[in-house]
Amino acid sequence: MSKRALKTYLSGLKKKELEGQIMELYDKFPSVKTYYDFAFNPKEDKLIQEARTKISNEYFPVKRKRPKARRSVAQKYIKHFIKLGVDSAMVADLMCFNLEIAQSFSMERNVPDAFYKSMLNSFSEMTTFISQHGILEEFKERIITIYNHTQAKNWLYGEEFSKALDILD
Repeated sequence: MSKRALKTYLSGLKKKELEGQIMELYDKFPSVKTYYDFAFNPKEDKLIQEARTKISNEYFPVKRKRPKARRSVAQKYIKHFIKLGVDSAMVADLMCFNLEIAQSFSMERNVPDAFYKSMLNSFSEMTTFISQHGILEEFKERIITIYNHTQAKNWLYGEEFSKALDILD
């Protein structure tokens, strides 16, 4: 159904019918419930803090012995927050945090080559996001620190990290 057809259909409904349909959507689809819960009670700080805890727990677990170190956990939160419309500075902060915690992890553990490729993808996505949203001044120092760490520790794909950093210029 096109937006035009939907608009025509919705304009033909009475207020009670429209309310009924929205309530039905709210009850049936968790994503609609999540959207309305966020729209009317954002609590962005709390959501970001929960995400930080989960990401940190991926690399430095509290309840289990072995870290899973999955990038996908952070990516899921980041994509979810972007879809919800969370403040771009908060999303960028979470992106930086993800890389910073991964760097701390790599200093303590021997990590596979795939880890570096994964972190390169995260770094590229972060620099692109920050550039697109025009918030470089807020995050420039953290980005440089993350980049310098990759160079100082001789991470794989060093040249690709440099290219990702060039996006900001």
